[in-house]
Amino acid sequence: MARKPKLDFSNIAVARMKEGLNQQDFWKRYGVTQSGGSRYESGRNIPKPLGILLWLHRSGKVTDKDLEDALK
Repeated sequence: MARKPKLDFSNIAVARMKEGLNQQDFWKRYGVTQSGGSRYESGRNIPKPLGILLWLHRSGKVTDKDLEDALK
């Protein structure tokens, strides 16, 4: 049986910069503070629920509007 790929966010800072977003604006949409996002970008492990949300959003299964609505 093939192994499922691990969620890898080691390049999340690069992805954020490609979107032209600062840390505050990027992480805010996931309900994370700028300082928390900075720690994740520096190598701290991203909690599994946040990792799943990042994966869903980055893969297009969750839209920006979905994130906005969830944070209301």
